[in-house]
Amino acid sequence: MTQVLVTRPVQDAASWTRALNQAGFEATQFPLLDVKSAMGPEEAAQVLRQIRLSQAVMFVSANAVRFLAEALNDPMQGAMPWVDAFNSTTRAWCTGPGTAAALMACGISEQRIDQPAASAAQLDSEALWELVQAQVKPGMKVLFIRGADESGAIAGRDWLTDQLASLGAQVQAVATYQRQATPLTATQKERVQHYVDQHAIWLFSSSACIESLVTQCPNVDWSKAKSVVTHPRIAALAQQLGWPSPTIAKPGIHSLLASIKSLE
Repeated sequence: MTQVLVTRPVQDAASWTRALNQAGFEATQFPLLDVKSAMGPEEAAQVLRQIRLSQAVMFVSANAVRFLAEALNDPMQGAMPWVDAFNSTTRAWCTGPGTAAALMACGISEQRIDQPAASAAQLDSEALWELVQAQVKPGMKVLFIRGADESGAIAGRDWLTDQLASLGAQVQAVATYQRQATPLTATQKERVQHYVDQHAIWLFSSSACIESLVTQCPNVDWSKAKSVVTHPRIAALAQQLGWPSPTIAKPGIHSLLASIKSLE
């Protein structure tokens, strides 16, 4: 049975692990990133004010939604009153179905969400831009809900921000969560070379995950490592770090499973 290593944070790994196991693979969670809240009460209140003033709110990941909801949830009122901050015309933007599902779970209707079609070649900022560009007008306020890196600095690509600015939009960004490399134990580091030697398939949905692995295991020979990645940018980084020919999976769980199957 082919072993597949799911490197996503623990909060995100369960659905993929379950689907892989159901498809007949031996899926093992091997998280390479930890995520935690980066918001206190004052920051949360400020974000609420910013949402009320924004015409669009861009959520970069499901974790961006989850940690915002956690910071703004009022147990005394039940549910999640932060959703009420969206005015009647505010749009919620995202690049993938996982983030859209997290938004809908918080009470934002599907009709308010803009995301690339499931048939898009890639679920990324470029695909989203094709969809939302017509909404952008000079002076439009767009709020990005993002993550922060280990230093606390807001992290992420600036491509979409640059496109918005070029059309006169006013862009702000806040971090609702912080990500950092998951420290590997000595035993886990020993297992890494074993996984490579046994031709286990590494599954990467984030460049930060592969950076975490390679940085912590500098003596591992990656020349025979197998990997499936979810975007060409991750594949390019993997090759720079010594991984041979990563397989790029198209969006969707079925494409992901097919890509893994092709490496058996």
